[in-house]
Amino acid sequence: MTTLIIPGYRGSESGHWQRQWLAEDDTAHLVEQDDWENPVLSQWLHVLEAKLAETPDAVLVAHSLGCVLVSHLASRPSAAHIAGAVLVAPADAERMASQDSKFASFAPLPRYNLGFPSIVVASRNDPYMSFKKAEALAGVWGSGFVDLQHAGHINVEAGFGAWPDGHVLANSLRRPQRDYRPQRAA
Repeated sequence: MTTLIIPGYRGSESGHWQRQWLAEDDTAHLVEQDDWENPVLSQWLHVLEAKLAETPDAVLVAHSLGCVLVSHLASRPSAAHIAGAVLVAPADAERMASQDSKFASFAPLPRYNLGFPSIVVASRNDPYMSFKKAEALAGVWGSGFVDLQHAGHINVEAGFGAWPDGHVLANSLRRPQRDYRPQRAA
């Protein structure tokens, strides 16, 4: 089953756990945006939807602004093709938009049940979203919630390289494969 890796603003730099995941897992594919420096929700959604059309029933593994992208995707018909989503260190697009207009299209943050299995992973000292807001959004989105304590933005700067627990979380969202072999009558 495919995993779609969805970085946030500026993509995930070398050494980031998402880049390591891509290097280690042949079933993982990067959702490569045309312009990581100038995020436009409609353009990013188009790219994500195209990749999801190529790989239906994928598990999405998003970081930062990528989590916000996935939350906006939830209201679109293509969301029916998502097996699940791990949303790591979601960014507060509302606060970011108030500080820099380049993030305006990502605000406001969606506040409805995502409609597919999901897990929000947050940190108590993430500079891009308060822990309380991440926890509240997980509740509204209908997501499970993982508290990584004091893990910063869960990126290279915070000391994260390889992150095996991310694989465990993604695997917990995978739908079991059905066995369609004909059964013998008893």
